[in-house]
Amino acid sequence: NSIEFTGPLHATVVKQVRLKNPGNKGLMYSAILVGKDADNFSLPKGNTVIIAPMKQGSINVEFTIRFLHPAEAVLILISNKIDGIDGATLTFSMKSEVKRIDPVGIVKCKSPCYEL
Repeated sequence: NSIEFTGPLHATVVKQVRLKNPGNKGLMYSAILVGKDADNFSLPKGNTVIIAPMKQGSINVEFTIRFLHPAEAVLILISNKIDGIDGATLTFSMKSEVKRIDPVGIVKCKSPCYEL
């Protein structure tokens, strides 16, 4: 499973990972970001998600595109026991890509092109 963060340079992109609990007991997951660029990704709403039986839950991952080179990290969701049951450990590969570069501002100047 892969999550792609694409957008213009300096944009903040938020992706939501939805988790389903098909069982009849609650699940809780703790999220960990690992990898060479993991510091550039964040979990703005916390790193824990609790999913009620037969319901869905989600966790947000945020990334601000600060460099032209692609960033890579891995999101690991580790199940913690609730109601005596464990869920599967889930992993997602995360990659970024700069789609365009928008100017931050425009500066107008006047100067001679050539002087003797």
